[in-house]
Amino acid sequence: MALKPEPTAPFHSVQYVLRVLETISRHGGGVTDVQIARETGLPTGHLAPMLAMLRHEGYVERISDGAFAIGDSLVLLGSGATRQQALENKLRDTLTELRDSLGAAVYISRYVDGEVKIMQYADGPRTPKVHEYVDFRYAAHACAIGKCLLTQLDGDARRDHLSRHKITRFTSRTITSERLLFSKLDSQPPTVPVLDLQEYAVGTVCAAVPLTAGAAVGCLALSLPIEHAHRLRSAADTLNRRAAPVVLSLLL
Repeated sequence: MALKPEPTAPFHSVQYVLRVLETISRHGGGVTDVQIARETGLPTGHLAPMLAMLRHEGYVERISDGAFAIGDSLVLLGSGATRQQALENKLRDTLTELRDSLGAAVYISRYVDGEVKIMQYADGPRTPKVHEYVDFRYAAHACAIGKCLLTQLDGDARRDHLSRHKITRFTSRTITSERLLFSKLDSQPPTVPVLDLQEYAVGTVCAAVPLTAGAAVGCLALSLPIEHAHRLRSAADTLNRRAAPVVLSLLL
């Protein structure tokens, strides 16, 4: 499977976040934000919201003298045999929080061995997940999750996928032309969420943003019933902004 030359992550400063975490890790007794800014080269105006997000997620904690130290979440994620379980728990908690704050079902998906795979999701009575009446593996061209994953592949990988999963019309809005589909995928801005406006299922709208963690191809997505379609774009933008903890969980 080939990737596009320059995949992007929804949290464009994720490498800076990792640099901040590395800096804090080097200072076992804690380190001030001034020192972190000096060692990372980050302006304090950019550093403050990063530290706030890292504290909220438990990756960093503020100790008594105002300095920052590594938090319990980061220690737990790095604890050997329990790491996988800790990661799954962290992702589940993050998805649940996103579900509640967005008022939408949320999903993590990856492209694994040439297939679309839903890794985890969070739904509820007020935030029902999409009724998967056709397996998402066969509907990448029509759903936000699939299209977001396909945008991260090169042309050959996309053609390989569609050679195994033929383009099928699910609704009147489904794109059934490979040429048009590829054109839309190529013109999709990497910083803008991919939308599905009843292309997969009548009565459901969805959005997805890429999760680039190393060589893995993944995405974070949400779905809403059509009566909440007016909230889709704002919810998608919020999803994009809040994808950083998910990316970090996949990278750490």
